[in-house]
Amino acid sequence: MPAPASASAALPAAPPAARPTVLLTGGSGVIGTALLPELADCHVIALTHRAPCPGADEQVRGDLTAYRLGLGKADYAALVRRVDVVVHAAAVTGFSSGADATHRLNEAGTRRIADFTADADARLYHLSTAFVARRELTRAGLGKDTGDASARPEDYVDSKRAGEAVVRDSGVPAVIVRPSVVIGDSVTGHISAFQGMHAVLLSLLRGLLPLLPAPRHSRVDFVPCDLVGRVLARLVAEGRTGGEVWVTAGENAITVERLLELTAKAGAELGLTPVMPRMVGQDMVDRLIRPVFISTLRPGMRRRFDDMLALTALFADAGPFPSSLGAAPVAVAAPSTAEVETALLRTVTHLARAKGLAPAHGGRHHGGAHTSRTSPGAAAGPGEELLAG
Repeated sequence: MPAPASASAALPAAPPAARPTVLLTGGSGVIGTALLPELADCHVIALTHRAPCPGADEQVRGDLTAYRLGLGKADYAALVRRVDVVVHAAAVTGFSSGADATHRLNEAGTRRIADFTADADARLYHLSTAFVARRELTRAGLGKDTGDASARPEDYVDSKRAGEAVVRDSGVPAVIVRPSVVIGDSVTGHISAFQGMHAVLLSLLRGLLPLLPAPRHSRVDFVPCDLVGRVLARLVAEGRTGGEVWVTAGENAITVERLLELTAKAGAELGLTPVMPRMVGQDMVDRLIRPVFISTLRPGMRRRFDDMLALTALFADAGPFPSSLGAAPVAVAAPSTAEVETALLRTVTHLARAKGLAPAHGGRHHGGAHTSRTSPGAAAGPGEELLAG
């Protein structure tokens, strides 16, 4: 039966059957933009909401949290008939969005996508996070004071755990993909939107983090965005379903100390001379630094410190993540430690140039090195040198 006229207006004629049709959510996000170039052999329909997705073959405006994805009955039915594969990359990833908003998209939205996948008799590739394995390391999970933090990583982790449960309970053929921290492209350092990791790196480059609440031996696991895109595309192409795929550096993740060394190296090559922070354990922060210094800070300074504490708790004293890379059935090689380090250097370089700390194309920056631990202006109160700027 031909599709109703209203559906054909929103959803153009189907591509040849030999070319699988992929419904992609989050196509304008960090993972989506890295994935799209890898799906050249597929016909990609991007489900958009606010941001457009120009790299897709088609765009359909909808709402992940609404019944039938916010589509009319005829349009929904037409889409169901066409889709072979669903890649669900849309999510609230910020730690300060609040539990309700985070669960609304990451859990309830995933339920809508699982329902659509079942209706379409399709396969589902669901983007989760490796940090579902570290809920107990959050400040809340450890029963520690979260202070003035606006960042609540436990809300994000809980919502992603709930989203995984939705996928497993749905019964649809699916793979749950668990990337660690996602950084810029392994070659260019470019990323479609700067993430929390970039905020930390930028503060390091500007010399505004004299103290980092993480032991020097703690591992920081991150992977380039293009690697995540390649893994997803390979899973789609091979039609694999079932289980979880960990897209992580695993045993090759570098330490906090090495991350600081590499950031300083990248900065020096750009003509910057940032002062790297002192690394301390979170227990020392709770026993000595917070009682003596942090309570005296201005509210905004306290919030920034407590947000940093909340973020670094996910890495402090944690063991390595599992990794599915380089082993059957994921035929994408795991990054070596050298490749991880090179990817970080390129991310830091791109970030510095994008933020105007260094020339856009090569050369050294001669606009004044960032070396001060304190900002000019009002005198710092007791302990404010820890968070100046």
